[in-house]
Amino acid sequence: MPARLDRLPWARWHWMIVIGLGTVWVLDGLEVTIVGNLSGRLSEDGSGLAITQSQVTGLGAAIYVLGACVGALFFGWLTDRFGRKKLFMLTLAVYLVGTAMTALSFNPVWFFVFRFITGAGIGGEYAAINSAIDELIPARHRGRIDLIINGTYWAGAAFGALLTVPILTQLPVGWGWRVAFGLGVVLGLVILLVRRHVPESPRWLFIHGRGQEAEQLVDDVERTVEREDDVTLEPAEQYITIEQRTTISFGEIAKTLFRQYPRRAGLGLALFIGQAFLYNAITFGYAQILQTFFDVPSGSTGYYFAVIAVGNLLGPLLLAPLFDSVGRKIMITGTYVLSGVLLLGTAWLFSAGVLSAVTMTACWCVVLFFASAGASSAYLTVSEIFPMETRALAIAFFYAIGTAAGGITGPLLFAHLVGTGRTGDTVVAFVIGAVLMIAAGLVEAFLGVKAERQSLESIATPLTARQ
Repeated sequence: MPARLDRLPWARWHWMIVIGLGTVWVLDGLEVTIVGNLSGRLSEDGSGLAITQSQVTGLGAAIYVLGACVGALFFGWLTDRFGRKKLFMLTLAVYLVGTAMTALSFNPVWFFVFRFITGAGIGGEYAAINSAIDELIPARHRGRIDLIINGTYWAGAAFGALLTVPILTQLPVGWGWRVAFGLGVVLGLVILLVRRHVPESPRWLFIHGRGQEAEQLVDDVERTVEREDDVTLEPAEQYITIEQRTTISFGEIAKTLFRQYPRRAGLGLALFIGQAFLYNAITFGYAQILQTFFDVPSGSTGYYFAVIAVGNLLGPLLLAPLFDSVGRKIMITGTYVLSGVLLLGTAWLFSAGVLSAVTMTACWCVVLFFASAGASSAYLTVSEIFPMETRALAIAFFYAIGTAAGGITGPLLFAHLVGTGRTGDTVVAFVIGAVLMIAAGLVEAFLGVKAERQSLESIATPLTARQ
């Protein structure tokens, strides 16, 4: 069955998968960017929330990320147990509830509670979505599609940045930010309707004792592809025999991750910690940098962030094919190390006082062009280097631990250092992010897995496989 899926030519059926599952990262980018760019407005008198800008970009961001970590672990475990489709529908519903309630927040406590719930939904999405994508996309396209889909986060970020401009300049303080979160709910409902047509993973169905249903699904997909592309598919020659099981214990999963694949586990942690610190810090805190050091009005920060978002989006779009052709190890190492080195250069220019708001944004745009492709490859890596039965929980675990280490401490530390208003403190934040990215790239150079164009089962044999 895996060989039958991997031999399929690219078809409209695959585009349905990409649109139905990939568009959720637009929501995540929208969420994070709206909060970062609205932080100044939320702290103004009349907003309805007695909250400071540092609390929004620091504590609020950390709570959102904490919710994502908890949600990833909880929903990741459910994804491996109950299936990809049930969970990518449920987690999107959790996100919608959290975002809708955020728009109705009436004091800081409830704002933070609803940010946690929103984050939990997004964290669960990472596990369910990346599992389903890798198991439904042919091996020769898996790298580029995974990177491009994760990169669409920045399409949402660009949209969110531009969306905040009229909200900050045209709408009253008290309810403009509520409208912004409400628009996120509308977009999420549209995605929920599209996602209903995305099927369950045949790999998951077969392993969990639903072989007849899996066979029927793959038969239907093959007929659809042959009809739409006017091709005749050759029989798949490779096969793997498994022992079907309805459940796999958490203890067996943990043993697999850390006893059978300890080097891969270390690799996953390094990649996630590096990108999590850099990205959560800058996405939540860049508006604060612009306002603190360059006197950019709160209503104009969205324009600058939109430029950064475009650079982030172009990185995965343009570099993604190289991850399948040049290879994972070279590209992951290169993007992590190069982005770290470029960030050190940006820190030096900033400390020398030669940057303006425009040139600072240009520097970050170049840095994040490479960093974005590297960060997206972290999700690709942990989703393909562990056995099928552990995939969703592995994604969840490394996302949660790496993001907790970098994504919670990053915004808190970044907000504190930027909040002092001293150039040297902000330079320290830049340097920490750069060093973590370079270190992760070096770990990839030594521990990376050459997974390009290989079936998932050849990269990591399923636990249920018979010898």
